[in-house]
Amino acid sequence: MSESKLAAPQMVIDSRMLYSSWVPADPDAAAALLPNGLRPAENRAIYMNQYVVDKPEQTSGFGAYSLTYLGLDLAGHTTPDGAGPARFFTHYFNSSDIVRRYVAERGVPASPGATTLELHGKELVATTSVDGVPIIRTRAHVGNKIGVVARGHLTYVTRLGDRLVAGNYPYIADMADPYELVSVEFLAKDHPVYALRPGSPLQVVKSASWYSPRDSFVYPGGERDLV
Repeated sequence: MSESKLAAPQMVIDSRMLYSSWVPADPDAAAALLPNGLRPAENRAIYMNQYVVDKPEQTSGFGAYSLTYLGLDLAGHTTPDGAGPARFFTHYFNSSDIVRRYVAERGVPASPGATTLELHGKELVATTSVDGVPIIRTRAHVGNKIGVVARGHLTYVTRLGDRLVAGNYPYIADMADPYELVSVEFLAKDHPVYALRPGSPLQVVKSASWYSPRDSFVYPGGERDLV
């Protein structure tokens, strides 16, 4: 993969974003995806973000793209304000070669993939595909009101060579109200991401599940080694 020529950091505005979190069917299989030095959060939560950036004008340099990334909440590491756990990327399916090159330089396990978000009335369906084959499908019920404007930082951890690197991602998001995560389906049993599938019945981590029709954020340029 060739080197990215984009400067850090990079800004994205007004993405359509579905963020979800759940307890996995096989917590041990999920935890096995973590590198040495990291432990899963006590509740063993998995997180996933499925989002679409519709127009190049919504980014400082990435262009339009779609993305699904997911992984594990971590024990012992938090966001800067201590309000939530830091999170480790295990999978990252991005439609843009430009973005994949940029994040790969920072240790993100980037690979090709496409994500769609389709809203029909109050039903939102997010589908993640690899090589044209759907591998994850999420359904939620969302309202057309904005309940709150959330803002702060998320912290994501990557492995870069033999280093663990943490980056803080500032965001501002309009949160749809009401919101209900209905289902998360992992459709490809032969894909490695299947290790993160939810249990049955679905156990939702409500504090980390929401839909934003307008979410703006920054890819970090000030990463730090995790200690």
